[in-house]
Amino acid sequence: MDRETYLWLIRHAPVDGPRGVIHAPDAPADLDDAATFAALQARLPSGARTICSPVRRTRETAARLGLTATEDDAFREQDFGTWTGRRHSEIEQELGAEAYRVFWQSPGINRPPGGESFADQIARARTGLARLPAGDAVLVVHSGTIRAILAIALELAPEHALRFVIDPLSLTRVDRLGKAWRVVAVNG
Repeated sequence: MDRETYLWLIRHAPVDGPRGVIHAPDAPADLDDAATFAALQARLPSGARTICSPVRRTRETAARLGLTATEDDAFREQDFGTWTGRRHSEIEQELGAEAYRVFWQSPGINRPPGGESFADQIARARTGLARLPAGDAVLVVHSGTIRAILAIALELAPEHALRFVIDPLSLTRVDRLGKAWRVVAVNG
């Protein structure tokens, strides 16, 4: 893999829905912040390959940015299984406070029922990155996907990569330079 790929990682717009919920794939994006969309659009390279996860909020964000994106399942958010669509408070009540706390003590490797771990998401993102050609690539994805790519680039353990906060409509820049990586900006 001796090619240079310049990744322009955009976290989707905020979800147009309640807070404290593990949102389902069909949750819509709040596309009302015209100024932020315009500023972000002006920073992106023209003619870049654009990819998004196959989730409504990433597709809507890409379209609002004027981008024609190809969907790639490798870049979807972590699968939270039976927890998807539910409030964290409901899950905690169902499991009990202690069991819920134990899960979140090792969120990088623990799997929600019927879901995947963050380590699984990192492996999936690695597969997607290996398929990217050289040149500029704009990825309209999720905070977890961006953290997974940062874990790969910085060789971080899953629990360490989860320390990054990735804001909605932020731009993170990471370059793959042959077999080396360069993190240009996070949450810009």
